[in-house]
Amino acid sequence: MRMSRQALIPLVGLVVLWTATGCMTTSPQLLRQSQLRAWQLYNENKTLAAERDQAQQLAQTLQAEKERLARKAQELQTNLEITKKRLENLSAERSKLHQRYVSLLNSKNPMSAESTRRFEDLARRFPEFEFDPETGVSKFTSDILFDLGSAKLKPEALPMLKEFARILNQGDAKMLNILVVGHTDDRPIVKPSTKAKHPTNGHLSTNRAHAVRMALKRFGVDDARMGVAGYGEHQPLVPNVDEKSRAKNRRVEIFVLAPNASVAGWDPATSRN
Repeated sequence: MRMSRQALIPLVGLVVLWTATGCMTTSPQLLRQSQLRAWQLYNENKTLAAERDQAQQLAQTLQAEKERLARKAQELQTNLEITKKRLENLSAERSKLHQRYVSLLNSKNPMSAESTRRFEDLARRFPEFEFDPETGVSKFTSDILFDLGSAKLKPEALPMLKEFARILNQGDAKMLNILVVGHTDDRPIVKPSTKAKHPTNGHLSTNRAHAVRMALKRFGVDDARMGVAGYGEHQPLVPNVDEKSRAKNRRVEIFVLAPNASVAGWDPATSRN
């Protein structure tokens, strides 16, 4: 069926009116949805920006920590190299001292017949004192000089050391130098009060050698004539298998040196300067 133009005009108006009314109805809803979505996007962007800033700060912190660790590693490496060099130097010095020590053991007695006779007489009067007339090496058992774990001289050891010093200051012996060497047995130091004073056997042996040196100095031996060393448990006379053998290894040895003898770089010609 065909409608006339006049009949279609009202129908077109009704459609236009319905469309306009529908647009007016849905526009606020779409606007609210758009606003809500925009707000959501804003919050998401804000959150992402904060996370990005945190990530950047973390990256900077990690970079700073990485640089700090690299510097610390370099510092440790440098300290390690310095420590290694010091240990090498100490090992070389100890090796040199040991070579001197062995050479002293194998050397001939630099004392005159009269000084040798006096030391032999001292050995006869003090059984705890040993003297080798071939090498001039004197030995004191540490048990007569010190209590276990101590570097303080016993009172009964002083007369023997006083007589030893008197011989060193008589006749041609006045020209001789001496090296005082301390030794211990193989038992480690465990007593806290002892360990506080002598952390190792090396410390104890050296401290004992110093105690003997200071006693000889008090008895008149020129300090410039004397040197000290400590070997701890590393130069035993006999294996440390029982108390008797350990007692032998606990000792202080005194090497009498010719005026021109040098020990571990010690030059007698300049030691008194």
